[in-house]
Amino acid sequence: MNKTSIASLGAIALTAAVSAGLTTTPVAAAGAKEKCYGVSLAGKNDCAAGPGTSCAGTSTTDYQGNAWKYVDKGTCTSIKTPKGNGSLKPIKR
Repeated sequence: MNKTSIASLGAIALTAAVSAGLTTTPVAAAGAKEKCYGVSLAGKNDCAAGPGTSCAGTSTTDYQGNAWKYVDKGTCTSIKTPKGNGSLKPIKR
């Protein structure tokens, strides 16, 4: 094999590895994560930021009670913020 063939094979292998990772990561991560309300910073939420917003990155205040972020399963309610702990359900803030 020449250098060009080796480089081409390397590029193909890298592309395949990245593609495989992209297709399996969300499924694997979904089982190990949970939605946690009231813990994201403004504009850093994963989704559900209330009326007038569309989804990810649309929260307007830090620790907004109706905006959630994915966190490791089982850790949400132990996350402390300046406005209180995280919640598994939307909270009024």
